[in-house]
Amino acid sequence: MRIDKFLKVSRILKRRTLAQEACDKGKVRVNGREVKPGHQIKEGDVVEINYTSGAVRFKINAVKETVKKDEAASLYEIIN
Repeated sequence: MRIDKFLKVSRILKRRTLAQEACDKGKVRVNGREVKPGHQIKEGDVVEINYTSGAVRFKINAVKETVKKDEAASLYEIIN
């Protein structure tokens, strides 16, 4: 699955266009490397998103095309 779609499906970012913009601006890293919106992710990858107010790091637990709102948080695990 593409990183921009995962960020939307997991509800880390609200819209896919926001995820694409974040990737284009170099704010998204997967396993320590800056990635483009089309980067393919898999379970076990560590993703870091740099916001103006700080950064969020999380590990991908599962990759699913669609999930319900209640299950979205189960797709990833926040790490420090």
